[in-house]
Amino acid sequence: MSTPTELVDYDEALAAYDPAMGLEVHVELNTATKMFCGCPAVFGGEPNTQTCPTCLGLPGSMPAVNARAVESAIRIGLALNCEIAEWCRFARKNYFYPDMPKNFQTSQYDEPIAFDGWTDVEVVTEDGTETFRVEIERAHMEEDTGKSLHVGGATGRIHGADYSLVDYNRAGIPLIEIVTRPITGAGDKAPAVARAYVAQLRDLIVGLGVSEARMDQGNLRADVNLSLAPAGSGTLGTRTETKNVNSFRSVERAARYEVSRQAAILRAGGSIVQETRHWHEDTGVTTSGREKSDAEDYRYFPEPDLVPVAPSREWVEELRATLPEPPRVRRSRLQQEWGFSDLEMRDTVGAGALGLVEETVAAGASPQSARKWWLSELARRANETGTDLAALPITPTGVARIQALVDEGKINDKLARQVFDGVLAGEGTPDEVVASRGLAVVSDDGALGEAVDRAIEANPDVAAKIRDGKVAAAGALIGAVMKEMRGQADAGRVRELIIERLT
Repeated sequence: MSTPTELVDYDEALAAYDPAMGLEVHVELNTATKMFCGCPAVFGGEPNTQTCPTCLGLPGSMPAVNARAVESAIRIGLALNCEIAEWCRFARKNYFYPDMPKNFQTSQYDEPIAFDGWTDVEVVTEDGTETFRVEIERAHMEEDTGKSLHVGGATGRIHGADYSLVDYNRAGIPLIEIVTRPITGAGDKAPAVARAYVAQLRDLIVGLGVSEARMDQGNLRADVNLSLAPAGSGTLGTRTETKNVNSFRSVERAARYEVSRQAAILRAGGSIVQETRHWHEDTGVTTSGREKSDAEDYRYFPEPDLVPVAPSREWVEELRATLPEPPRVRRSRLQQEWGFSDLEMRDTVGAGALGLVEETVAAGASPQSARKWWLSELARRANETGTDLAALPITPTGVARIQALVDEGKINDKLARQVFDGVLAGEGTPDEVVASRGLAVVSDDGALGEAVDRAIEANPDVAAKIRDGKVAAAGALIGAVMKEMRGQADAGRVRELIIERLT
């Protein structure tokens, strides 16, 4: 059945149906080379310049496993409280698509390297913070596919395109796919749980140092599986899989949309098709992709060209010793170090800004100033553009430098906002933006004094009040001077000059 024009209201949908979710997150590792060959694994190269016979699947080529990728997989599994296999092997997942040069993907099937794990995520609610346990079914190793570019048409997708191009630079990049078990019992908070899980997973991956985990560059991609079942039935419905969702915000929005869409179909007497779906960021809807294949359709069989992977227990324990602190312990430590109240910490975590604030503090900013910029100025801009904080084109180091310019007295908070404008617009570093836009605070008392004199002359009634001891009236003159100086003056120094002249 096609998607109905009218969706069911989200709250109405959850009054009639129980949602179940599953999340599949693909993490692109930051190894120097690809999973099974020596080609460089870097982002942004000229198309098809980072390839070789092995990652192109040419006859006679032989793969070899990237040891660093195996190490990263084990560390990810341990950080998610998984069991680490004593023996596992790769398999061939057979299917045809133009971005698959071998017509099969080297992955893991029934013998993953990590399995049976869990992680707890916290969701900010009106009543405080609620904790949900997300069970991890498996974390397995595989290779990425190439990248298709569909040219022509209005959507950038294959339908309606004039022709397609394929870049195989990404083919063979090491991936870890982390698959959850069905998440049930979250009710109306299910989309928020999905967002919190992916955000926490990104922080964990970055903390492990195994990936940049930048969703805007495809280092971390989430597939959102969702199904509905009659409320209280205790069953699972037919699921859809929304593919390659690339922001925390979109993970939540896609889940909410699927709840309303599936509820409308079920209420109208239709049935849900098990299929993959595409998420459209601009319109906030999902559209049908292809009917979802089952495992048997891929004709999995063991990869004959690779030996099994058998990590020793001693090596696993050595890697366990390298893990960063668990998320809950880390949050508690940071809150104590930063002196944040429970509400401040809750809002920081809820905004997905914990790691960004931490990196900004590490770059030299105070915790409160780092939190101020990320949760106010930058959060506002992220909401306006419909992106995640982490996807904004500014780094924690850049934010820390802007605050340093404020601390040094070279700019004030008002001018800092203009510096953010310039950095986000790609005009350069904070210092370059200050120089090119002429934003430095005027510290020349001569120039400030002349502006103060002009303000006094233009506002004799206000000047008279100040002379009579009504110093609070100085605000009007300060505002006039700051306007003339285009905000490039220190308001405190302007006030001092006004008082010196009139009292």
